[in-house]
Amino acid sequence: MNASADNLAVERALEALLFAAAGPLSAAELAARLPAEADVGAALMALKARYVGRGVELACVAERWRFQTAEDLAHLMTEEREEPRRLSRAAQETLAIIAYHQPVTRAEIEAVRGVQASKGTLDVLLELGLVRMRGRRRSPGRPVTYGTTEAFLEHYGLASLADLPGMAEMKAAGLLSLDLPADFSVPDPTAVRDDEDPLDFTGEAPEFHTDFLGQDDAGSRP
Repeated sequence: MNASADNLAVERALEALLFAAAGPLSAAELAARLPAEADVGAALMALKARYVGRGVELACVAERWRFQTAEDLAHLMTEEREEPRRLSRAAQETLAIIAYHQPVTRAEIEAVRGVQASKGTLDVLLELGLVRMRGRRRSPGRPVTYGTTEAFLEHYGLASLADLPGMAEMKAAGLLSLDLPADFSVPDPTAVRDDEDPLDFTGEAPEFHTDFLGQDDAGSRP
């Protein structure tokens, strides 16, 4: 088998895995199911290019890969979608603070907002899966810290936290005052803190749909 055929075989394998996966998969999760010599990165790029202009496209969100409806065709599914739950202004402000200042405690959220944080607001963000408890700060009282989730990145179409809007973009959107102090800077959400003990969350293996196994309509998917 020549190199071209090998590359095509890897693409087909990735296509099958992503098609059957119950959720987005990382390159590492995909590579774990393929031969060691498979060039997963190159195959993903080739597969992504192959789907350009099609009804579905291959997208990387939160550093994980998935097939999704082409953006210009999303309107076809609007009647079948549930009305999204709207976040209150307080929830939006709290989510923004967590996104940029994470890991952040409730007291730190209140300090940035200048008002007391409602427990209900954080509960809503936790319930929606946009925010998670990350760990405990090594300070008196051992307060819980909060951070955003992969669902947050997926919801806002961000590949990673590094893609959050910077100061110039936030000013252009009217989210920051134009007369900020000269030494003001937007916090780096990717910065690592050494004063936090992470909570122990055991990772789970990716799930795959198996309802097509042994069925006559194996080639179709709802």
